[in-house]
Amino acid sequence: MFIEVGIMFAAYFGVRIYERYKDIKEPGKETLNIEPSKDIAKDSLGDDDINGSNHELQHYHKAGLASMGVSFLRESVFPVLAPFSLGLYIYTAMPYMKRVEDSLAKDRKVNVDVLFFLADALTLGASQYFTASLGVWLMNAGKMSVEMAKDQSGKSIIDVFDQLPQKVWVLMDNVEVEFPLKNIKINDIVVANTGEKIPVDGIVTEGMATVDQHTLTGESQPAEKTVGDRVFAGTIVFAGRICIKVEKSGEDTTFSKIRQILTNSTDFKTGVQLKGEKWADNSTLPMLGASCLMLPFTGPVTTAVFINSHIGNRIRVLAPMVTLNHITAASEKGILIKDGRAIESLSEIDTILFDKTGTLTTEVPKIGDINLYDNYKEEEILCFAAVAEHKFTHPIATAIRKKFEEINLLLPDMDDLQYKIGYGITVIMNGTVLRVGSMRFMMEEKITIPSKVSDIQNRAHRKGNSLIYVAVNDKISGSIELKPQVRTEVREIISGLRSYGIEHIAIVSGDHRGPTEKLAKELDMDDYYYDILPEKKAEIVEKLQKEGRSVCYIGDGINDAIAMKKANVSISLSGAASIATDTAEVVLMDGSLSHLYNLFDISKRLHGKLKKCLAYTIAPGVANFSGAFIFHYSILTSMLVNAGFGIVAMKDAMLPPKEITRK
Repeated sequence: MFIEVGIMFAAYFGVRIYERYKDIKEPGKETLNIEPSKDIAKDSLGDDDINGSNHELQHYHKAGLASMGVSFLRESVFPVLAPFSLGLYIYTAMPYMKRVEDSLAKDRKVNVDVLFFLADALTLGASQYFTASLGVWLMNAGKMSVEMAKDQSGKSIIDVFDQLPQKVWVLMDNVEVEFPLKNIKINDIVVANTGEKIPVDGIVTEGMATVDQHTLTGESQPAEKTVGDRVFAGTIVFAGRICIKVEKSGEDTTFSKIRQILTNSTDFKTGVQLKGEKWADNSTLPMLGASCLMLPFTGPVTTAVFINSHIGNRIRVLAPMVTLNHITAASEKGILIKDGRAIESLSEIDTILFDKTGTLTTEVPKIGDINLYDNYKEEEILCFAAVAEHKFTHPIATAIRKKFEEINLLLPDMDDLQYKIGYGITVIMNGTVLRVGSMRFMMEEKITIPSKVSDIQNRAHRKGNSLIYVAVNDKISGSIELKPQVRTEVREIISGLRSYGIEHIAIVSGDHRGPTEKLAKELDMDDYYYDILPEKKAEIVEKLQKEGRSVCYIGDGINDAIAMKKANVSISLSGAASIATDTAEVVLMDGSLSHLYNLFDISKRLHGKLKKCLAYTIAPGVANFSGAFIFHYSILTSMLVNAGFGIVAMKDAMLPPKEITRK
């Protein structure tokens, strides 16, 4: 009965001995690889051999189908096919047996591969050749399904990446010259015309164009790009012509980094998958022992059916497929999931902390009142501030320069300016010392502070505004009021988050109490934290976690990095320009909160699907356990029960997640 099982093991060990002999005789030469590489999928994305990730699995998948066909003919019509049938079966089982060997010899562990291979060996020993071939085919098909889901998860981005032009037009001495994309260097000027894909990351130096960048941001509305704007590889010039100074090309582009992040995000296991795998691992050894005790009394058929009641690999197949499907749905909305676990963890979040500036408000504030404490005019105070800030790109400097340009003022000659930068800016202009900065800076510089400064400061803070002070020589001569501009989508987003089970929403800000408190009340926040330095933000996260809260931190920059690492889930609005340095687990690529609803919708849907995964995993196990001892299933019946539930579960797992209707 078990002669063919012995032949199978003899053939396998013969191959392994031959491989080791070849290694000794010809060191360094590759031997037969009967286990598909785990790293192929990671390394192949974007390469010419992108199909290599699944090539071996597909090969064994087809060989398994052939083995099933020949085995069926052997059992039903042509017994003479026995040698050919056994040979095909052994060939398709080789990767499976290699995994069993690795588990026992390298990991010193009895896992589900060992358990199910025992069932398949019992099936072969019971002369049920078609059923044995089906068992091996199902194992290989499950692994192939996961690899296919990994490929599909980044397909929308990978497809576009593969279609980037191989040759581009470069502007040289006002003449357009065609070059291979791989030869493009930093600071080259690349030309992109209507209908063409932008091949590099860079800054527009000439022209104007409407650019479709939905592959990066998820926004269907094209963006207007002109001189000074940044553009990204993989986006499309909808109309117009632009010249682009190259900042990044090839694998350094944002587009390529996003593709790499999507690939890496597939390697993380969800909590449900880990829980299911733990159940499977904990029950494997006892089930193996029980099977060995049963075999002499119940025979190979009942023992194999009993083994098939194990939850086995189902959770290892279904959970990744569901998660990858939801990661793909998120990427189509312009939501980049850098850690696959984050999207599941969002369903458990009950507390959200928002960084204020750049997250709830736009980065660049609006200039309000200009207050005078001396004999200078408003235009002069604004001019002094513009002189000090004209070299800088931070939000306050941008706001001051913008206001200065709006009223058509001209900067004085600045060739002889001397700068000193600390907590504020000190500039010497024609013998006059200008200082621009916060009240803290003025006090540290021992600047004379007029008495009415306090009243004006209190009034500004009551309105929710901040002040930047301008001192001429050693006395404050004026101050510029900065009015935060709340993002248009914020009020609706904040009010709607409660429907997702968010119990506590707060602002964390480095700004003063007045502006922070006013904004918190306007947005119906539960709490607010003010005058918070970047390193202190993480302490707030830890404090809330010690109170039993699950915290999501939403910020926009490097100054939020420590808090983001401490939070249960971290979300960034920094956008495509900062993707390489962003520490958040989730990035809203359009730089706004507009897709926050979509993110929570997808997370909630994922949570429900993962719970269904557990049900689909357990149900056939219960059916087969009953079949082993009550209904006396055949081995084929038990496999069909597993396969039937598996097909329904995989079909459900791959359905695109729908948005949840909010009441």
